[in-house]
Amino acid sequence: MEFWQGVRRVGFGTKRLAGPGSGSEVRAKAVSLVRRAVELGVNHLDTAAFYPTISPSDNVREMECLRWANEAVREALTSYDGDVVIATKVGALDRPLARPDELPGLVERELRDLGRDTLDVVYLRQQGLESVAEHFGVLAELRDKGLIRGLGLSNIKVHHLAQAQEIAPVVAVQNRYGVGFGRVNDELVRLCGEQGVAYVPYFALAGASRETGGVNTPDVVQQIAVAHDATPAQIRLAWTLSRGEHMLAIPGTSSVQHLAENLTAEFIHLSPTDIAALDAVPSS
Repeated sequence: MEFWQGVRRVGFGTKRLAGPGSGSEVRAKAVSLVRRAVELGVNHLDTAAFYPTISPSDNVREMECLRWANEAVREALTSYDGDVVIATKVGALDRPLARPDELPGLVERELRDLGRDTLDVVYLRQQGLESVAEHFGVLAELRDKGLIRGLGLSNIKVHHLAQAQEIAPVVAVQNRYGVGFGRVNDELVRLCGEQGVAYVPYFALAGASRETGGVNTPDVVQQIAVAHDATPAQIRLAWTLSRGEHMLAIPGTSSVQHLAENLTAEFIHLSPTDIAALDAVPSS
Protein backbone atom coordinates (compact mmCIF):
# COMPACT_ATOMS: atom_id res chain seq x y z
CA MET A 1 0.00 0.00 0.00
CA GLU A 2 3.04 2.29 -0.15
CA PHE A 3 1.78 3.70 -3.44
CA TRP A 4 -1.37 4.94 -1.68
CA GLN A 5 0.38 6.49 1.30
CA GLY A 6 -1.35 9.75 2.19
CA VAL A 7 -4.44 8.99 0.12
CA ARG A 8 -7.74 9.33 1.94
CA ARG A 9 -9.65 6.04 2.14
CA VAL A 10 -12.86 7.57 0.81
CA GLY A 11 -12.39 9.14 -2.60
CA PHE A 12 -14.79 10.19 -5.33
CA GLY A 13 -15.94 8.36 -8.44
CA THR A 14 -17.09 10.38 -11.44
CA LYS A 15 -19.47 7.90 -13.05
CA ARG A 16 -22.51 9.64 -11.53
CA LEU A 17 -20.96 13.09 -11.62
CA ALA A 18 -23.68 14.62 -13.78
CA GLY A 19 -27.26 14.87 -12.61
CA PRO A 20 -30.31 14.89 -14.89
CA GLY A 21 -30.17 16.88 -18.11
CA SER A 22 -27.34 18.04 -20.31
CA GLY A 23 -25.63 21.16 -21.47
CA SER A 24 -23.53 23.88 -19.89
CA GLU A 25 -25.50 24.10 -16.64
CA VAL A 26 -24.98 20.42 -15.84
CA ARG A 27 -21.33 20.72 -16.80
CA ALA A 28 -20.84 23.72 -14.53
CA LYS A 29 -22.45 21.90 -11.59
CA ALA A 30 -20.26 18.87 -12.18
CA VAL A 31 -17.09 20.94 -12.28
CA SER A 32 -18.18 22.70 -9.11
CA LEU A 33 -18.81 19.35 -7.40
CA VAL A 34 -15.32 18.05 -8.20
CA ARG A 35 -13.86 21.26 -6.82
CA ARG A 36 -15.96 20.88 -3.68
CA ALA A 37 -14.72 17.32 -3.28
CA VAL A 38 -11.08 18.37 -3.18
CA GLU A 39 -11.96 21.26 -0.86
CA LEU A 40 -13.38 18.64 1.53
CA GLY A 41 -10.13 16.71 1.44
CA VAL A 42 -10.69 14.19 -1.35
CA ASN A 43 -7.36 13.31 -2.94
CA HIS A 44 -8.38 10.25 -4.97
CA LEU A 45 -10.58 10.67 -8.05
CA ASP A 46 -11.69 7.73 -10.18
CA THR A 47 -12.74 8.35 -13.77
CA ALA A 48 -12.75 6.87 -17.27
CA ALA A 49 -13.17 8.04 -20.84
CA PHE A 50 -16.01 5.55 -21.35
CA TYR A 51 -18.17 6.90 -18.54
CA PRO A 52 -21.26 8.32 -20.31
CA THR A 53 -22.00 10.72 -17.47
CA ILE A 54 -24.55 12.73 -19.41
CA SER A 55 -27.45 11.35 -21.40
CA PRO A 56 -27.70 11.71 -25.17
CA SER A 57 -30.23 14.29 -26.29
CA ASP A 58 -31.30 16.03 -29.46
CA ASN A 59 -28.26 18.30 -29.15
CA VAL A 60 -25.74 15.84 -27.72
CA ARG A 61 -24.78 12.73 -29.63
CA GLU A 62 -24.00 9.51 -27.77
CA MET A 63 -20.25 9.53 -28.49
CA GLU A 64 -20.01 13.14 -27.30
CA CYS A 65 -21.20 11.92 -23.89
CA LEU A 66 -18.09 9.77 -23.62
CA ARG A 67 -14.94 11.44 -22.21
CA TRP A 68 -17.23 14.00 -20.53
CA ALA A 69 -16.18 13.01 -17.00
CA ASN A 70 -12.48 13.31 -17.79
CA GLU A 71 -12.91 16.74 -19.27
CA ALA A 72 -14.93 17.90 -16.25
CA VAL A 73 -12.15 16.69 -13.94
CA ARG A 74 -9.54 18.54 -15.99
CA GLU A 75 -11.52 21.77 -15.89
CA ALA A 76 -12.14 21.47 -12.16
CA LEU A 77 -8.46 20.98 -11.32
CA THR A 78 -6.97 23.47 -13.77
CA SER A 79 -6.00 25.96 -11.07
CA TYR A 80 -5.68 23.46 -8.21
CA ASP A 81 -2.12 22.99 -6.96
CA GLY A 82 -2.72 20.23 -4.38
CA ASP A 83 -1.89 16.56 -4.76
CA VAL A 84 -4.73 14.45 -6.13
CA VAL A 85 -4.36 10.88 -7.37
CA ILE A 86 -6.42 10.50 -10.54
CA ALA A 87 -7.15 6.92 -11.50
CA THR A 88 -8.58 6.07 -14.89
CA LYS A 89 -9.31 2.99 -16.97
CA VAL A 90 -8.57 1.81 -20.49
CA GLY A 91 -9.60 -1.23 -22.43
CA ALA A 92 -13.12 -0.24 -23.38
CA LEU A 93 -14.67 2.59 -25.35
CA ASP A 94 -17.03 1.83 -28.22
CA ARG A 95 -16.76 -1.96 -27.69
CA PRO A 96 -16.06 -4.28 -24.74
CA LEU A 97 -12.29 -4.65 -25.18
CA ALA A 98 -9.58 -2.84 -27.13
CA ARG A 99 -6.73 -4.69 -28.81
CA PRO A 100 -3.29 -4.46 -27.17
CA ASP A 101 -2.00 -2.26 -30.00
CA GLU A 102 -4.83 0.22 -29.35
CA LEU A 103 -3.93 0.78 -25.70
CA PRO A 104 -1.14 3.35 -26.27
CA GLY A 105 -3.58 5.54 -28.19
CA LEU A 106 -6.17 5.25 -25.41
CA VAL A 107 -3.57 6.21 -22.81
CA GLU A 108 -2.52 9.21 -24.90
CA ARG A 109 -6.16 10.27 -25.16
CA GLU A 110 -6.51 10.04 -21.37
CA LEU A 111 -3.43 12.24 -20.97
CA ARG A 112 -4.91 14.85 -23.29
CA ASP A 113 -8.40 14.76 -21.81
CA LEU A 114 -7.13 15.03 -18.24
CA GLY A 115 -4.46 17.59 -19.11
CA ARG A 116 -1.64 15.56 -17.58
CA ASP A 117 1.89 14.55 -18.52
CA THR A 118 1.65 11.36 -16.44
CA LEU A 119 -1.37 9.33 -15.38
CA ASP A 120 -1.31 8.39 -11.69
CA VAL A 121 -3.13 5.07 -12.02
CA VAL A 122 -4.34 3.27 -15.13
CA TYR A 123 -6.55 0.20 -14.75
CA LEU A 124 -6.74 -2.35 -17.51
CA ARG A 125 -10.45 -3.13 -17.66
CA GLN A 126 -10.54 -6.63 -19.12
CA GLN A 127 -13.50 -8.38 -20.70
CA GLY A 128 -13.43 -12.09 -21.53
CA LEU A 129 -9.67 -12.64 -21.52
CA GLU A 130 -8.17 -15.88 -20.26
CA SER A 131 -4.84 -14.10 -19.93
CA VAL A 132 -4.28 -10.38 -19.39
CA ALA A 133 -0.54 -10.70 -19.99
CA GLU A 134 -0.40 -9.17 -23.48
CA HIS A 135 -2.63 -6.22 -22.65
CA PHE A 136 -1.03 -5.60 -19.27
CA GLY A 137 2.43 -5.87 -20.81
CA VAL A 138 1.64 -2.94 -23.10
CA LEU A 139 0.63 -0.80 -20.12
CA ALA A 140 3.81 -1.87 -18.29
CA GLU A 141 5.86 -0.58 -21.22
CA LEU A 142 4.03 2.75 -21.06
CA ARG A 143 4.76 2.90 -17.34
CA ASP A 144 8.45 2.33 -18.07
CA LYS A 145 8.30 5.27 -20.48
CA GLY A 146 6.98 7.51 -17.69
CA LEU A 147 3.43 7.90 -19.01
CA ILE A 148 1.90 5.99 -16.08
CA ARG A 149 2.87 5.85 -12.39
CA GLY A 150 0.86 2.87 -11.18
CA LEU A 151 -0.92 -0.02 -12.88
CA GLY A 152 -4.24 -1.55 -11.91
CA LEU A 153 -6.70 -4.22 -13.03
CA SER A 154 -10.47 -4.05 -13.30
CA ASN A 155 -13.21 -6.65 -13.80
CA ILE A 156 -10.80 -9.53 -13.26
CA LYS A 157 -10.70 -13.06 -11.90
CA VAL A 158 -8.21 -14.29 -9.31
CA HIS A 159 -5.78 -15.80 -11.82
CA HIS A 160 -5.48 -12.48 -13.69
CA LEU A 161 -3.83 -10.87 -10.68
CA ALA A 162 -1.05 -13.45 -10.65
CA GLN A 163 -0.53 -13.07 -14.41
CA ALA A 164 -0.13 -9.31 -14.11
CA GLN A 165 2.11 -9.44 -11.03
CA GLU A 166 4.62 -11.48 -13.04
CA ILE A 167 4.94 -8.56 -15.46
CA ALA A 168 4.82 -5.48 -13.23
CA PRO A 169 3.57 -4.49 -9.77
CA VAL A 170 -0.20 -4.07 -9.48
CA VAL A 171 -1.16 -1.16 -7.20
CA ALA A 172 -4.94 -1.63 -7.26
CA VAL A 173 -7.77 -3.92 -8.30
CA GLN A 174 -11.23 -2.61 -9.10
CA ASN A 175 -14.03 -5.19 -9.06
CA ARG A 176 -17.63 -5.21 -7.85
CA TYR A 177 -18.08 -5.62 -4.11
CA GLY A 178 -20.39 -4.48 -1.37
CA VAL A 179 -22.82 -5.53 1.33
CA GLY A 180 -24.71 -8.49 -0.12
CA PHE A 181 -23.12 -7.97 -3.51
CA GLY A 182 -20.15 -9.41 -5.38
CA ARG A 183 -19.03 -11.60 -2.50
CA VAL A 184 -17.70 -14.00 -5.09
CA ASN A 185 -14.71 -11.66 -4.88
CA ASP A 186 -13.98 -12.40 -1.20
CA GLU A 187 -10.90 -14.42 -2.16
CA LEU A 188 -9.62 -11.64 -4.41
CA VAL A 189 -10.11 -9.12 -1.59
CA ARG A 190 -8.08 -11.38 0.70
CA LEU A 191 -5.27 -11.84 -1.83
CA CYS A 192 -5.03 -8.12 -2.47
CA GLY A 193 -4.68 -7.51 1.26
CA GLU A 194 -1.91 -10.07 1.55
CA GLN A 195 -0.04 -8.61 -1.43
CA GLY A 196 -0.38 -4.95 -0.45
CA VAL A 197 -2.67 -4.22 -3.41
CA ALA A 198 -5.49 -1.73 -2.91
CA TYR A 199 -8.99 -3.07 -3.55
CA VAL A 200 -11.28 -0.33 -4.88
CA PRO A 201 -14.81 -1.71 -5.31
CA TYR A 202 -17.38 -0.36 -7.73
CA PHE A 203 -21.14 -0.56 -7.16
CA ALA A 204 -20.44 -0.63 -3.41
CA LEU A 205 -23.55 1.49 -2.85
CA ALA A 206 -25.85 0.44 -5.68
CA GLY A 207 -25.21 -3.27 -5.29
CA ALA A 208 -27.31 -5.44 -7.57
CA SER A 209 -29.08 -2.41 -9.05
CA ARG A 210 -25.76 -1.45 -10.65
CA GLU A 211 -26.28 1.09 -13.41
CA THR A 212 -29.69 2.24 -12.19
CA GLY A 213 -27.99 3.89 -9.25
CA GLY A 214 -29.44 4.60 -5.85
CA VAL A 215 -28.43 2.88 -2.63
CA ASN A 216 -29.25 -0.78 -2.09
CA THR A 217 -30.76 -0.89 1.39
CA PRO A 218 -31.62 -4.30 2.87
CA ASP A 219 -33.48 -4.15 6.18
CA VAL A 220 -30.35 -4.88 8.19
CA VAL A 221 -28.53 -1.96 6.60
CA GLN A 222 -31.43 0.34 7.44
CA GLN A 223 -31.54 -0.90 11.04
CA ILE A 224 -27.82 -0.37 11.58
CA ALA A 225 -28.04 3.06 9.94
CA VAL A 226 -30.74 4.11 12.40
CA ALA A 227 -28.68 2.83 15.34
CA HIS A 228 -25.70 4.91 14.22
CA ASP A 229 -27.75 7.96 13.22
CA ALA A 230 -26.25 7.48 9.77
CA THR A 231 -27.45 6.99 6.21
CA PRO A 232 -27.59 3.54 4.54
CA ALA A 233 -24.88 4.73 2.14
CA GLN A 234 -22.58 5.59 5.05
CA ILE A 235 -23.13 2.15 6.59
CA ARG A 236 -22.38 0.38 3.29
CA LEU A 237 -19.19 2.40 2.91
CA ALA A 238 -18.14 1.81 6.51
CA TRP A 239 -18.57 -1.94 5.94
CA THR A 240 -16.44 -1.71 2.81
CA LEU A 241 -13.61 -0.07 4.73
CA SER A 242 -13.94 -2.64 7.54
CA ARG A 243 -12.82 -5.41 5.16
CA GLY A 244 -9.19 -4.33 5.51
CA GLU A 245 -6.77 -1.43 5.50
CA HIS A 246 -6.24 -2.00 1.79
CA MET A 247 -9.86 -1.16 0.96
CA LEU A 248 -10.50 2.21 -0.69
CA ALA A 249 -13.96 3.55 -1.50
CA ILE A 250 -14.94 5.69 -4.50
CA PRO A 251 -18.64 6.53 -4.07
CA GLY A 252 -20.07 8.66 -6.85
CA THR A 253 -22.85 11.22 -6.69
CA SER A 254 -24.11 14.42 -8.28
CA SER A 255 -25.21 15.77 -4.89
CA VAL A 256 -23.08 18.03 -2.69
CA GLN A 257 -24.97 16.77 0.37
CA HIS A 258 -24.36 13.12 -0.46
CA LEU A 259 -20.72 13.87 -1.20
CA ALA A 260 -20.23 15.32 2.30
CA GLU A 261 -22.15 12.45 3.92
CA ASN A 262 -20.14 9.81 2.09
CA LEU A 263 -16.85 11.27 3.25
CA THR A 264 -17.82 10.93 6.91
CA ALA A 265 -18.31 7.16 6.52
CA GLU A 266 -14.58 6.82 7.13
CA PHE A 267 -15.19 7.76 10.77
CA ILE A 268 -18.12 5.42 11.51
CA HIS A 269 -17.11 2.57 13.81
CA LEU A 270 -19.13 -0.58 13.21
CA SER A 271 -19.25 -3.05 16.08
CA PRO A 272 -18.35 -6.73 15.56
CA THR A 273 -22.09 -7.45 15.81
CA ASP A 274 -22.82 -4.89 13.08
CA ILE A 275 -20.18 -6.34 10.81
CA ALA A 276 -21.36 -9.91 11.36
CA ALA A 277 -24.92 -8.90 10.48
CA LEU A 278 -23.80 -7.14 7.31
CA ASP A 279 -21.52 -10.05 6.39
CA ALA A 280 -24.56 -12.35 6.55
CA VAL A 281 -26.60 -10.43 3.96
CA PRO A 282 -27.12 -12.91 1.05
CA SER A 283 -24.98 -12.02 -1.93
CA SER A 284 -26.41 -11.33 -5.35
